Amino acid sequence: MTPAPAPIGAAEPNRDGFTDIRPDGWIDRHAPAAVRPYLKLARLDRPIGTWLLLFPCWWSQALATQGWPDPWMMILFGIGAVVMRGAGCTVNDILDRDIDGRVERTRTRPIPSGQVTVRQALAFLVLQMLVGLAVLVQFNLFTIALGAASLVLVFTYPLMKRITWWPQAFLGLTFNWGALVGWAAVTGGLDLPALLLYAAGIVWTLGYDTIYAHQDKEDDARIGVKSTALRLGDASKIWIYGFYTLTYGGLLAAGLAAGLGLWFQLLLTAALLQLAWQVGTWRPDDPADCLSKFKSNRWFGWLVLGAIVAGRVL
Repeated sequence: MTPAPAPIGAAEPNRDGFTDIRPDGWIDRHAPAAVRPYLKLARLDRPIGTWLLLFPCWWSQALATQGWPDPWMMILFGIGAVVMRGAGCTVNDILDRDIDGRVERTRTRPIPSGQVTVRQALAFLVLQMLVGLAVLVQFNLFTIALGAASLVLVFTYPLMKRITWWPQAFLGLTFNWGALVGWAAVTGGLDLPALLLYAAGIVWTLGYDTIYAHQDKEDDARIGVKSTALRLGDASKIWIYGFYTLTYGGLLAAGLAAGLGLWFQLLLTAALLQLAWQVGTWRPDDPADCLSKFKSNRWFGWLVLGAIVAGRVL
């Protein structure tokens, strides 16, 4: 009989083990001591989350643009991705502070380790949101409204691991909102290619975040946190192959709906091969390999962006 998970907030023995926070990263080497916990709270030492948030914006912008995408708009999306990913992580860490203290990988994060108080984190959150607002108001009114609507997802996603085995689906809804925003920023509205791109991004996130969640599956099972890694278990590889197949199909459909041709289709095949490599070589019980495969999605993002731009300019 499976034992019931211990209550969230119960004391846990302190143990050293796997963590995704490098003690010798650029923040500890170069940043002033007073700001280091805040930079880590925003995950500036681990930029992969920013890339995963940014790529759907860039994909959609490129898909909606005839010719080369506007570099200034790309810069704005880059700034927005940094601060909004940081804001999302801050919200997540405030709500999950008791859980994070009981998970091997996350127990040294700034809030559970006591480096930042909840009040300080809330003040930092407000600062990040103000920077995000300053970026958002550079766009048209429809894009501003669409971007503001994403806050509903940003503030509710961290709660999903408590109530559903599929929190990765809600992360997909949140992290790929840029697929709608990027298109709207160029066109002032929404069309079928943007919706197809958004759907493709959601199943992409289901794949890569299930890989990521396998890092914590033992701790999550012990404390009663839900995830697709636990729900799918040993069948995770088969499911992720399915998620990634749908990702490819959705991206292909979005490109064709936007009028992209042969070059897009050829280069998108390279992106598909990257996804196949991820799953084929993934070791689900090796936390370091889970993190490595998760991070490799940065290369998938670049490959898709290259395919879209090539489809527009060649």
